[in-house]
Amino acid sequence: MSPEPIRAVGVRVIRAGRPILSDVDLTVGPGEHVAVVGPSGAGKSTLLTVLAGLEPPDAGSVRYGDRDLGGPRGAPRDVRHRFGIVLQGYGLVSLLTAAENVELALQARRVRRAEVRATAARYLADVGLAGRAGHLVEELSGGEQQRVAVARALATGPDVVLADEPTAELDAASRQQVLDLLTAAHASGRTVVIATHDPDVAARCDRRVEVAAGRIVTP
Repeated sequence: MSPEPIRAVGVRVIRAGRPILSDVDLTVGPGEHVAVVGPSGAGKSTLLTVLAGLEPPDAGSVRYGDRDLGGPRGAPRDVRHRFGIVLQGYGLVSLLTAAENVELALQARRVRRAEVRATAARYLADVGLAGRAGHLVEELSGGEQQRVAVARALATGPDVVLADEPTAELDAASRQQVLDLLTAAHASGRTVVIATHDPDVAARCDRRVEVAAGRIVTP
């Protein structure tokens, strides 16, 4: 399938009585490569979780094509499977190995059993973790865990990749590997949205969306 537009209209998110996002209107077109930039606490991470359908907004709407992502149950299952998501906290299962974490995501998307192990191994090799695939996540460094999360997001062949600071913990060589993979994902026709503090990461994207104090300053 091909990616569809993601549209946020009038989105508000409130936590502990404090607005995190206020009246956010944003459209990400199919196949766009977008950097979401702004200072810490601006609302970048929250914006990505809302666009992914992981957190329903308190007001406004979020849609992927004609499908609602903003209901109380979040994105429908079939839509969730079209997204590859790299969370800032990685979202890995610590008592599984790196390979098992990627395999689990593939199994959830009903990839053929015969292909699951080879696909997981290939994507872990792409992020430089072939030699660490059999290690438990809790045995991996923060940067290694981040790369497992990137491998897991890309291995499922998503239409949309949403990545929150995917290079924050990486050394120069690993950072380049991950950036090349995300750029390749975009070149293959996928929509890629990256929240980042890194100007070099933002420079690789086609469009910058600047967020400040929960509002979009530059759409």
